[in-house]
Amino acid sequence: PSLAIGAVIAGICIVGVFFGVGGLSESSEPLIEKQLLEENTVPTQVTFDTFFENGSPILGNPNAPITLIEFGDYQCHFCNVYYHNTEHEIFEKYVMTGKVNVIFKDYTIIGPDSVVAAHAAHCAGEQGKFWEFHDKLFTTQTALDVESLKLYADELGIEIDAFSTCLEESRHEQTVTEEMAAGRSYGATSTPTLFINGGPVFGAMPLDTFDEIIQEELAIVARQ
Repeated sequence: PSLAIGAVIAGICIVGVFFGVGGLSESSEPLIEKQLLEENTVPTQVTFDTFFENGSPILGNPNAPITLIEFGDYQCHFCNVYYHNTEHEIFEKYVMTGKVNVIFKDYTIIGPDSVVAAHAAHCAGEQGKFWEFHDKLFTTQTALDVESLKLYADELGIEIDAFSTCLEESRHEQTVTEEMAAGRSYGATSTPTLFINGGPVFGAMPLDTFDEIIQEELAIVARQ
């Protein structure tokens, strides 16, 4: 009887897993983003000096009272969700009004194309086009091979010979490597991981989550 009961329980579990997986709209790849860095880490003290090193150019008012730093991967499904569903609203509501500035830091946890895309964004940054290239990568996330990256650069009016040379030389390899190390040391376990004035937000959270945190930070600044 116990064997029969065990078989029934096992069967129920299998059916539950089958239907649970069938209901997911994402591929298995995003799960890698969640699980790849699951080892327990103790975040180090977050300092803005370190945050500003090696990251993207600042988007927004450099003297804004709030700084939002995103550790992301250009192949990351949930980074793409955040980009399309939340980031633009944050930019319109807070960045364009001078309350928040934004820095993007590479957290290349998915694969080689993530690293190449990160290099390409910094190469575009040499010509003042980092954020335009960043947006292009998340808009056309499915193709991040070198030839596609060069095509995107050309579409954005980036001088292609200088861009190609920058890529071939892996000129920003140290920057990307150090950004990855910084993400690990700060306790980022998935992408996107965001920091608002040093406080972490994990995942592609809705605008309401950011509204609450940003309003609290603005209230703190107002009291100082």
